[in-house]
Amino acid sequence: MIYIKNAKEIDAIRESCKIVAETLNLVKKEIRTGITTEELDKLAEDHIRSRGGIPAFKGYRQVGTPPFPGTLCISINDIVVHGIPGSRTVMDGDLVSLDCGVKKNGYYGDAALSVYSGNDEKVKKLMEVTEKSLYLGIEQAVESNRVHDISYAVQKYVESNGFSVVRALCGHGVGKYLHEDPSIPNYGVKGTGKRLKDGMTLAIEPMVNMGKFEVYELSDGWTIKTIDGLPSAHFEHTILVNGQKPEILTVE
Repeated sequence: MIYIKNAKEIDAIRESCKIVAETLNLVKKEIRTGITTEELDKLAEDHIRSRGGIPAFKGYRQVGTPPFPGTLCISINDIVVHGIPGSRTVMDGDLVSLDCGVKKNGYYGDAALSVYSGNDEKVKKLMEVTEKSLYLGIEQAVESNRVHDISYAVQKYVESNGFSVVRALCGHGVGKYLHEDPSIPNYGVKGTGKRLKDGMTLAIEPMVNMGKFEVYELSDGWTIKTIDGLPSAHFEHTILVNGQKPEILTVE
């Protein structure tokens, strides 16, 4: 079911999204060689709770999975998404992706970003292309367009730059629940899919691999890695379909 949000609901989602943005920007600044992903996760949880929010990922479970144990998904190098925070330390040259969800007053926000401070030009390009593809997808999130107009824009740009979009995972509606309809793949045929309507809130999230698009899941039930061991980048915003100018909600 696709939920169309009213003004009051949108304001509540906007508040959760603001906390998401604050949290990601806070943690991003603390990424450095030697810090553990568990330490980064604690920073995130402390900030979210100080703002009256609840970490939306912590304890979240899907069919057949254990509860997710962290506040953030922290995914390094060839981990695409759903990396579990723990004792792993950030190393010089790591590509680190942070994914954050917040629930406040019964409504959700969701966003992600990737951070890289190394010198590999191809990894830098992967980051740039992934982030640019997100904004190209967002541009298509206007009333009367279709979901796969977003998908097509992302796929076309990514593949034209020699990278691949992950096909086993996708974006989604968000707001009343962490994951809602519609699913928003990062590949598709332009002019197909559900029609977009004002009041829809969507989490658009390109996950882009340097190499092949195939991925696999580890035995922990969460961690997703690239099939070829090459790095992956991830950027995401929660947006509002609002006439012909989509509004990015996950901003400070």
